[in-house]
Amino acid sequence: MEVAAHQGFETDFWKDAQLRKTWDDIVPGQPRKMLPYTLTLEAIQKYCRVVGDLDPLYFDEAYAKTTPYKGLIAPLAIHTLLMFSSTPVDDWMRSPGTVKAGQSWSYNKPARPGDVIHLEARALDKFIKCDRLFMVHDNVLFNQNDEVICSGRGWTIRPM
Repeated sequence: MEVAAHQGFETDFWKDAQLRKTWDDIVPGQPRKMLPYTLTLEAIQKYCRVVGDLDPLYFDEAYAKTTPYKGLIAPLAIHTLLMFSSTPVDDWMRSPGTVKAGQSWSYNKPARPGDVIHLEARALDKFIKCDRLFMVHDNVLFNQNDEVICSGRGWTIRPM
């Protein structure tokens, strides 16, 4: 399945849904299984075109070399693509019906074309409020040199 994760992003979140942990199976503090993901220039530029961010930092190598970054980078908001590209199909975060309830991110170092991304992630807490299932989770994205690209905490409402 790791090969499929690198060939393209699965958009059918119902596919393999039966493999995912249920609410009762998720243990706060337990690390989630992750897959390394190689960030390509093609993926960066496709993401940028889709969201309408055509900054030359992501497209023009000659220009990017004149900036403090000294080369092409990925936009900060690409962390969502990196997170889902780093999770296997059986990860509980991919459950259909999951709703993002909030997030807070810190950015340390830009991701670059060719970076091999790995994610460390886990549930921190889960609770029920107003008959809804809430999950608090943290995520840290690293490059191949074990440098932190970004880290964040998220809150999701889980499907019943």
